[in-house]
Amino acid sequence: MKFRPLGKSDIDASVVAFGAWAIGGWTWGGTDEQESIKAIHAFLDAGGNLIDTAPIYGFGRSEEIVGKALADRRDKVVLATKCSMRWDLNDEQKQRAQKKFSTSEEMFDQPGNRSDDSFDVFIYAGADGIREEVEQSLKRLKTDVIDLYQTHWQSDDVAIEEKMTTLEDLKREGKIRAIGVSNASVEQIEEYQKFGQLDTDQEKYSMLDRAMEPSNLVKCESNQIGFLAYSPLSQGLLTGKIDPDREYPEGDQRKFKERFQADNVRKVQAMLKPMEPIAEKHGISLAQLTIAWTLAQPGCSHVLAGARNPKQATDNAGAGSVELTADELTTITNAVHGYDGV
Repeated sequence: MKFRPLGKSDIDASVVAFGAWAIGGWTWGGTDEQESIKAIHAFLDAGGNLIDTAPIYGFGRSEEIVGKALADRRDKVVLATKCSMRWDLNDEQKQRAQKKFSTSEEMFDQPGNRSDDSFDVFIYAGADGIREEVEQSLKRLKTDVIDLYQTHWQSDDVAIEEKMTTLEDLKREGKIRAIGVSNASVEQIEEYQKFGQLDTDQEKYSMLDRAMEPSNLVKCESNQIGFLAYSPLSQGLLTGKIDPDREYPEGDQRKFKERFQADNVRKVQAMLKPMEPIAEKHGISLAQLTIAWTLAQPGCSHVLAGARNPKQATDNAGAGSVELTADELTTITNAVHGYDGV
């Protein structure tokens, strides 16, 4: 496993991280706590140390599971979580917040997802909200410090100066060690930089989602900001294991997405076909090849890969030591550029 620093912080983290969205269960058809804990342990045993979660992943469930998994090995982990996605705001906070979605919407209100009364989820990162959330996360994660703390979305009415000043205060107080953003524009990143040291930017980036290449990736590379790519396997589509005719259970968000419809899955399979000989040559899976290609892109320092069982976690971690040649990268990139799906 290779390690790289999280931006200008003094924290070295495995280039492949364990993304803990799916183990929260919500919009993933539920979760198996013991299997999730085994997956985290398998990832750590395979050489990884960066684990990324968020309160919204199962409404605290993912953080709780991560906390249980790390009970006897916290010192071996770089622990990252987030703030700003809230389902429990008071009326005053809602005035500065942006409504993100309602859990009564079709893709959320499904068996296997949250089953109590519907409610709204807001984006809010006011100073009071950040302080509320960091204490809740510390408790759920069973730790006294969060290594990387990130604002999850940037669409509320709170000034970035207020957000960053609060985060810098938390760092001085020893509650967090490094500061990151997620789902941010280059302009927002630059605004954060005016008020403190921004260490990382976490964005959706994969072979199928390349909008970050001319913008955030360039910014991160030139400013020594760590870039954490989330959904690098496009929720499993880039593993090559999803059949065009696969049917998703109730509670699985992929059931509602055009990208997972049969015609588009066939386009992804066609894109992956030229990559199969390269994977076979290295003795690796297509998932590992996909992660290795993503890590080789300019500006991308880390990749967050989700896993729900030990085998997936070990496989993902194995990508952290793969070295692709220049010719192999060109072949893969040409295939990626030829993709014309959604």
